[in-house]
Amino acid sequence: MSSSQPSSAQPDPTAGPPAGGDDATPAALTARAPHVPADRLVAEMVPPPRFQGARFDTYLPDPKQPSQSEAVQVLSDFADGIGAPAGGGKRRWFARKPAAPTGPRGVYLDGGYGVGKTHLLASLWHATSAPAERKAFGTFVELTNLVGALGFQQTVRTLGEHRLLCIDEFELDDPGDTVLVSTLLGKLVDAGVALAATSNTLPGKLGEGRFAAADFLREIQGLSAQFRPLRIDGEDYRHRGLPEAPAPYDDETVTRTAYRTPGASLDDFPSLLEHLSTVHPSRYGAMCDGIEAVCLTDVQAVPDQSTALRLVVLADRLYDREVPVLTSGKAFDELFSEEMLRGGYRKKYFRAISRLTALARDAGALVAEGSR
Repeated sequence: MSSSQPSSAQPDPTAGPPAGGDDATPAALTARAPHVPADRLVAEMVPPPRFQGARFDTYLPDPKQPSQSEAVQVLSDFADGIGAPAGGGKRRWFARKPAAPTGPRGVYLDGGYGVGKTHLLASLWHATSAPAERKAFGTFVELTNLVGALGFQQTVRTLGEHRLLCIDEFELDDPGDTVLVSTLLGKLVDAGVALAATSNTLPGKLGEGRFAAADFLREIQGLSAQFRPLRIDGEDYRHRGLPEAPAPYDDETVTRTAYRTPGASLDDFPSLLEHLSTVHPSRYGAMCDGIEAVCLTDVQAVPDQSTALRLVVLADRLYDREVPVLTSGKAFDELFSEEMLRGGYRKKYFRAISRLTALARDAGALVAEGSR
């Protein structure tokens, strides 16, 4: 599949709804290339909308998995131990460096897809007794994007004033990220910042299968030393007791639903993949601002790994915002090749499939409303 070739099913929003009527013209993600100032990147480092209401008492542990209940208790105690700076008030950057912690200054939630790690991480953020501007929550990608926007030293100064840094989906995809994050977190720990992270990979195994991790063993071990691993077992709650994701719809149903759904977008999937290559992944969240549903025609297998990784980021931002995704073409479990699903980024791809499947299930309600 070549993304430069227009699809015969490519939607044309200017043509109007298939059945006529007064429906509004849907937006097009391919027409959006937002600029995101650095101060917005900092201000938006809070739990995403899907997890704004996440609390420890709203997490529903699987009774068959005692590690889930144990994680709630450990994290609750961890939040109580963070508190506010000694003596209250803002700790000055030029003040004497606090004493080095005697043990790991962070917790690391390790577990499979859909066991509620992000819910628990967001609950920790909410439970920590500190002002919102002294707590940061973001994905690993968003953290590295922040460093790119502010510069390393400014990022250290900005986050060094925080009491807590929560990093969701912690992954190391290249040696540069390994050295960067290892150095950054080391400086933040020295500044007294508590750390919490989620991942599908134990700290000592980060980067494995993606680059020559052995060449960066010191940095990886340094990262591991900052965290106390906390294993969370369980099955993907998104599929627990729920039906399989619906099959893709036909082009006409997707297009008609886009016109009948306020705030929907409508794009041809190959064209969207091509557009993603022109927008920095740090802007994908802003690209989805105001979008209430994403409608995509002609979904096909992604052509290469770079495209696949960009799609993973978009899937994360849509999932964070609880945006239903309605599609025609291939099913989501056909997006990535067998080679990709066996490679070093397989956990990212399986996470994307899981999240897109959940959003596809949500989109079924939009079709049902349109058929009434």
